[in-house]
Amino acid sequence: MTAVAVTGIGAIAPNGKGTDAYWKSTVEGAGGITALSRFDASRYPAKVAGEVPFDPAAHLPSRLIPQTDHMTRLALTAAAWALDDAGVQPSELPDFSTGVITASSAGGFEFGQRELERLWSKGPEYVSAYQSYAWFYAVNTGQISIRHGMRGPSGVVVSDQAGGLDAIAQARRQLRKGTKLIISGGVDGSLCPWGWVAQMAGNRMSTSQDPDAAYLPFDSKADGHVPGEGGALLVMEDLASARQRGAEIYGEIAGYGATMDPKPGSAREPGLRRAITTALDDAGVSPDEVDVVFADAAAVPELDRLEVEAINAVFGAGRVPVTAPKTMTGRLAGGAGALDVAAALLSIRDGVIPPTVNVCRAPEYDIDLVCGEARPARVRTAVVLGRGQGGFNSAVVVRAAR
Repeated sequence: MTAVAVTGIGAIAPNGKGTDAYWKSTVEGAGGITALSRFDASRYPAKVAGEVPFDPAAHLPSRLIPQTDHMTRLALTAAAWALDDAGVQPSELPDFSTGVITASSAGGFEFGQRELERLWSKGPEYVSAYQSYAWFYAVNTGQISIRHGMRGPSGVVVSDQAGGLDAIAQARRQLRKGTKLIISGGVDGSLCPWGWVAQMAGNRMSTSQDPDAAYLPFDSKADGHVPGEGGALLVMEDLASARQRGAEIYGEIAGYGATMDPKPGSAREPGLRRAITTALDDAGVSPDEVDVVFADAAAVPELDRLEVEAINAVFGAGRVPVTAPKTMTGRLAGGAGALDVAAALLSIRDGVIPPTVNVCRAPEYDIDLVCGEARPARVRTAVVLGRGQGGFNSAVVVRAAR
């Protein structure tokens, strides 16, 4: 079976723009969750978020700016960074041999809200022609593929917080079918009134106004998550081809599993444990070979309990380090899993497990949660978990290149 390598990372997050900046902040435990500033949130119960301050003119051609939502501008920038990191130009590769597969939860909601406001207040002649696609779930895939001439297999996956992992898995499938290179992952976010209300409808958002106390997974004070924006895009290639061209290899996407939770009230087991074991089986990895688990970390007590039960059922109580660096960024919807995969690859490279910040683990959660400070460790294999609202469960095994 074709081994799939990651040769480039473009991370953009509330605590760091660019992979190096993100990773430095994350290892140091420096968070990016703040009071929401993109719009007046004073009348909403939830008031903090993981924002990415961003000047598009510093990173993108001027012609792209009026066409794109803030979220897509972040994605275009991260994609360019990932390609630069990989040392590859898609235009130099055979036509139709490169593709783009991303995850999204909402599309360009901020752009869409602005244009709908113009429609209601001024009339259709004031609505941008770019509204026809700037709001769409697949817009990041489309804009990246157009900008870089990547006309091979492409797509978008919509499965909330699990989406970034599902997109990476889909890219892995296409590479195994013969595609040469794919940009995959997710950069997401909808920090605008329309998107904010849509997220509040899920009843999982924290209403704490203290940025350091709003998102506390596995803590007795947990009362929901903080939304954020950003994520990561990865350059993925056939491992043998990457080695042949002398690329730096961060690691392999070695295994994947995905399940759906049963209907509520069915008394059947939730699907997360099966997603983990399926991913391990796919990778040919035993539980005792796993060096760290990057948790989904919902910060909803019942969901935290179910995640701990799944982890302990597979690995044994307290037998594997668990971390949730997303406590520094918020939950990034379709970008969450991809950013955790990037963090897992960087953990392998640097021999360190990033911390879960601000959290005091509740005694009923019998896991080895890495809190407070980063932990030096020999990391060769990591498992990344993601769960999306509606019952999505995904797990990806990342390991050092063989």
